[in-house]
Amino acid sequence: MPRDTNKLLYDLRDLTILVVDDQADVRNGLKRLIGTLGCEVLTAASAEQALEVLQNEYFDIIFTDLKMDGMSGVDLMHRVKQQFPEIEVVMITGHGTIEIAVSCLQSGASHFITKPFDNKEILSFIKNAGYKILSRQHAQHNQSKYASRDIVAIDPSMREVMELIEQVAPSKVPVLIEGASGTGKELIAREIHNRSRVSEKPFLAINCIALPDTLLESELFGYKKGAFTGAHKDTKGLFEQVGGGTIFLDEVASMSMMFQGKLLRVLQEKVIRPLGTGETVAVDFRLIAATNKNLEELVADGRFREDLLYRLQVMKIELPKLKDRTACIPALAEHILQRAAREIMDPGETCPSFSRAAIDALIEHNWPGNVRELENTIQRALIVCKGEKIQPSHLGFSKNLNLASDLFDEFDSYENEKQKAIESFQKVYIQKALQRTGGNISRAAELCDLTRAAFQRIMRKLNIESVKSKEKV
Repeated sequence: MPRDTNKLLYDLRDLTILVVDDQADVRNGLKRLIGTLGCEVLTAASAEQALEVLQNEYFDIIFTDLKMDGMSGVDLMHRVKQQFPEIEVVMITGHGTIEIAVSCLQSGASHFITKPFDNKEILSFIKNAGYKILSRQHAQHNQSKYASRDIVAIDPSMREVMELIEQVAPSKVPVLIEGASGTGKELIAREIHNRSRVSEKPFLAINCIALPDTLLESELFGYKKGAFTGAHKDTKGLFEQVGGGTIFLDEVASMSMMFQGKLLRVLQEKVIRPLGTGETVAVDFRLIAATNKNLEELVADGRFREDLLYRLQVMKIELPKLKDRTACIPALAEHILQRAAREIMDPGETCPSFSRAAIDALIEHNWPGNVRELENTIQRALIVCKGEKIQPSHLGFSKNLNLASDLFDEFDSYENEKQKAIESFQKVYIQKALQRTGGNISRAAELCDLTRAAFQRIMRKLNIESVKSKEKV
């Protein structure tokens, strides 16, 4: 039966592959090998039999021997491409027919493999062809009600997220987004807002971990002139400024128990009390909160209010880690690459494409920093790549470094090079902590499990400036 073209859930296990060869041992060997990827594999003993099967079955990839009794693999390839141009056709050839196989590539074949087979080459091709199909399906479904300009949702876990977004967006119930750092919690919050009935109103975000209670309260609730030193005029807080739009509170687990009580009152009564006044102000807002912690565990430990948790998670959306949805990495990487090219490259420059080896490296990487790390990796690759293809060496993964890389151009002593590597790590780590906390050194030190003094010593040693103060420590 032809595949349902409305289907968006797709990974390598969804691939259907046909192996065509008049030698039973070749057919069975390829079927066992390809089956290790979880794909559905059917076989045909001739080109004629393959055409009969194609009348009732849809295939993503066809492997066909070039020379067979009866119709040749070349003729089969032409027939398939005329009727199903989207099917990937791979020619199986002996060394003596490579010239013919190359000619087939010019006529529409996707690849050719030579006997005896290189198992890794075959599996690598199937992975990359499968992910290319994922990307194509994603593009074809741009008009789906679940489609998003910014979110690649072609794997089951993200499809479920998009369905939840579609369900919750029209209402004004609070939403809690849980996910590890770098999974895109603010992106999801913005998507909910953009699909809501108040999309034309403001979306205001604040990172709770970056501010102590007093500043967080003044930012959210506002203050009257003279309420504290530096309060030179009446200032509306975000709850009042949003005017019926969406407030996004990131890292809510970092709020103190005292402030959690104040936030609970706002959610219950929809009123705020600006600092420096005893008067209350009615507010209208839609709240979306996010955390990279398990709030239920924090409740059990007495570090988060249970009543606030129930208020926040009327609807909960859990975001998967990138390592748990590797099937979408090629399509996601391509999406990020095109966006980065528009931002980084000059007009008229040609954007490089990913090599097969680079895609394999992206898939195999563990991605502790999730999508944010993927974005940084691709931006780096785009900057350092000088050719038409992004190679694994451009990605900056440690396992791709070697003694010929630019990291060791001067080739200093082992101890000196090790010290450089340590300082490089420290600098990136400290800078990211400061970015996470908006330049707040005390909170950054707490985030890194360091004392403020130790954190400042590292900053002074590496000549790092606070993002907030722009002053050297």
